[in-house]
Amino acid sequence: MGRYFLGIDQGTTGTTALLINEKWEVAARGYQEHRQIYPQPGWVEHDPEEILQGCVAAVGKALAACPQCRREDVVSLGIDNQGETCTVWEADTGRPIYNALVWQDRRTSAFCDQLKASHGDYIRQTTGLVADAYFSASKLRWILDNVEGARERAARGELMAGTLDSFLIYRLTGKKVWVTDASTAGRTMLMDMRRGQWDETMLDLCSIPRSLLPDIQDCSCAYAYTDPDVFCGLRIPVAASLADAHAALCAQGCLAPGDIKTTYGTGVFMNMNTGHNMILSQQGLTCSLPWQIGGVRTYALGGSAYIAGAAIQWLRDGLGVIDHAAQTQALAQSVADTGGVYFVPAFSGLAAPWWDQYARGLVIGITGGTTKAHLARAVLESIAFQVYDNAMTMQKDAGAPLTAMKADGGPVDNEFLMQFQADLLGVPVEIPNEKETSAYGAAFLAALAVGEFSDISEVKHCLKLKKRYLPAMSEDERLSRIDRWHRAVERSLNWAD
Repeated sequence: MGRYFLGIDQGTTGTTALLINEKWEVAARGYQEHRQIYPQPGWVEHDPEEILQGCVAAVGKALAACPQCRREDVVSLGIDNQGETCTVWEADTGRPIYNALVWQDRRTSAFCDQLKASHGDYIRQTTGLVADAYFSASKLRWILDNVEGARERAARGELMAGTLDSFLIYRLTGKKVWVTDASTAGRTMLMDMRRGQWDETMLDLCSIPRSLLPDIQDCSCAYAYTDPDVFCGLRIPVAASLADAHAALCAQGCLAPGDIKTTYGTGVFMNMNTGHNMILSQQGLTCSLPWQIGGVRTYALGGSAYIAGAAIQWLRDGLGVIDHAAQTQALAQSVADTGGVYFVPAFSGLAAPWWDQYARGLVIGITGGTTKAHLARAVLESIAFQVYDNAMTMQKDAGAPLTAMKADGGPVDNEFLMQFQADLLGVPVEIPNEKETSAYGAAFLAALAVGEFSDISEVKHCLKLKKRYLPAMSEDERLSRIDRWHRAVERSLNWAD
């Protein structure tokens, strides 16, 4: 009995569903993993149909884990998504014509190099982004150019395209509504960040017809009702949509300019709220639009690293060094340091502040005494080093000192990683009681849209602090480690053709 609010975090490696009660405590959760598809080196794909079914399965597991929640007790649904991952599907059937191209996919790097050379400044000034294969625009272009008949079908109005928020909302509502949200649209490299609308010049540069893209709407807005035949017997309003890192920024209460948050997941995603002021980075960061509510846009500086939790997954699945992610903490703590080993996780290039599409992974400093414990520790440290680089760059752009960092996501359970992160940053790292803050933020914004809350500021009363890590490393050691990390990064740059 009571009222419940549903949040879905559709992530890179799986989907999490949270069922939240009236006290804004997580009553139940469900998780469903999906496959990572690697057709060629540097290519990363997902099956959108598998992701759709994963969303339904995760919600089903959450409902089953909360028997006191009846279907009619669920009030609203908020969805957050991977951001840049995109696909193209048939308008009548809803079936994708090709797999979704994941944000990690690098197949369009050469085209993005051309864009950067010819229109780099325009892209930065208009979209707030850098021309990079990370973003959706070049991926959609690739699908249209490489799937037989796609451009002709698009011209006839037979196809729809979008990021995964658009695809999921379209399918979960029984193909009743085709929209995207301003937060996710800002990750495509096709939206004018100041107007919150598709930019005709960018569409032309990427050969994407406007008719192929949905309308851009607020992030907290009742779009349509779910189809109970598709969605676990639930008919509830889909009332929020935004990118995963932005949902976490909201959940953590980072509502004022200067508030900063890092989400640790498959990659690392850092955002600093800059209020209604769109700041164009001078240091290689991106400008993002965390949320648009009532037509009012809030901006942020964004930094990211492609590989974080994915490196831990590589230790498990690629090398067989560990059986499960939690083992990395004990391994890292079993040695005093990495024994001089540094790991650069440039599996798909490096994002901010390096922006090198051709960097590749590197392990350096190996000796005959190097063990799997040293490697595991180096992998964890590499995550913290990437966060440090982004945080320092963000601090320069914003012109404000870093006083604390809020953190969330699965890897925050790793106490070694969080302590090392605080040591590197030299400021406290704060962990909330609920680590799946992306789904939590999406659920909150949906509840806001249906009138459960009157203002976004009320989110600050929802999520509780669990732990605060304080820096303990000496300044000399900190600077020495950072210097050697940067030396390792420099050796990984511009490796691939």
